[in-house]
Amino acid sequence: MSEPTPPARQAAGARGAQAVAARTNPLSGLRGVGELRHLGLFVALALLVAVGLVTRPDAFATASNLVSVLSLAATIGVITVGATFVIIGGGIDLSVGAVMALASVWATTLATQSYGPVVMAVCAVLVGTGAGLVNGLLIAYGRLVPFIATLAMLVAARGLAQRMSDRKTQLVQQPDNGAIVSLSTTRVLGIPLLVYVFALVVVLGWVVLNRTTFGRRTYAVGGNPEAARLAGIDVRRHTMLLYALSGLCCGIAAILIMARTTTGSSTHGDLYELDAIAAVIIGGTLLTGGRGTIMGSILGLLIFTLITNLFILNGLNTSDQLIAKGLIIVVAVLLQRRNLKERAP
Repeated sequence: MSEPTPPARQAAGARGAQAVAARTNPLSGLRGVGELRHLGLFVALALLVAVGLVTRPDAFATASNLVSVLSLAATIGVITVGATFVIIGGGIDLSVGAVMALASVWATTLATQSYGPVVMAVCAVLVGTGAGLVNGLLIAYGRLVPFIATLAMLVAARGLAQRMSDRKTQLVQQPDNGAIVSLSTTRVLGIPLLVYVFALVVVLGWVVLNRTTFGRRTYAVGGNPEAARLAGIDVRRHTMLLYALSGLCCGIAAILIMARTTTGSSTHGDLYELDAIAAVIIGGTLLTGGRGTIMGSILGLLIFTLITNLFILNGLNTSDQLIAKGLIIVVAVLLQRRNLKERAP
C-alpha cells in the first residue's frame, strides 16, 4: 500500500486534532464527569466552611477573616491561572514561586523604585515574563524535560533574588510608591483592590482558554502533540508561549505580594508552586495534559486556602498543614487515575 500523500497526512492530523479538541472541550466540563467533579469541589468547600463555623465561629465568620482569605488566595490564584494553562498544555512549572520572588526583588531595588510605581509594576511583569520565556525556550527548543528546566529556573531565580537583595528585605518606599501598596489598602465594597485584580485575571484566563484559538490549541497540544502538529499547530512555539504566560502571571502576582507585604524579598513565594499545582490537580486538570478548567482550578485554590486558614485559626502546627496538603494531592491524583481507567474503552 502506498504511503499517504502530505495533504492526506495533514487531513488525518486535522481530524486527530479535532477529535482531541472535542474530547477535551472545556465547555463539556459542566457535563458528565466534569459536572460531578465541580459539584464535589463545592461540597468540599461547604464542608470546610462548616468546620470553620463549628471550631472557630467567633473568628471564622467575620468580614476581616473573609478579606484575609481572599487576599491570600489572590496572590496564589493569579499564579494558579498560569499553571492551569501550562498543565493543560502537557507541561509543569516548578519555578513559579521563585520567579515571583525574583520579580518582587527586581521591582523593589532602589534604582527601579526611583522611577515610580508604574515602572515598578512593568518591571515585575517583564521579569516574570522573561523568566517564563526562558523556561519555554529551554523546553520547546532546547528539548529539556519541563521538570528539569523549571527546577533549574527555581534554583537560579531564587539564587539571583538572594544575590540582588543581599538576602535582605527591600521595603516599598512610601509615599512615592504608595500606589503599589494601595492595591492592598484601598477597598471597594469592603474588598481590597488586589482581589479585583485577581478576579480580572481569572476572567481573562477563562476567556482565553474557552473562547480563543489559543485556548483550543492548548487543549490540542496537551491532549495529543503529534496530532496537533499534523493539524498545522506550531507545537514548540505554543509551548514556549504557555510558559511565557505562566511567567506573566508570576509577574502580576509579584505586584500583589508587594502590595500585601510592602516588601520585595527572596523568600516570597516559598512553596507557592506546591499550592498552585495542587489547586490545579484538585480542580480536575490532568497531569498528562489535555483536560482541565479555570473554574476547577479556582475551586481547588479556595479549598487549599480555606485549609490553611482553618489551621491558622485553630493554632495547628504548620508541619501538620503540609502533611494534610500532601495527602490531598495524593488522593486527587489517585482519583484522576481511577476516573481515567473507568473512562477507558
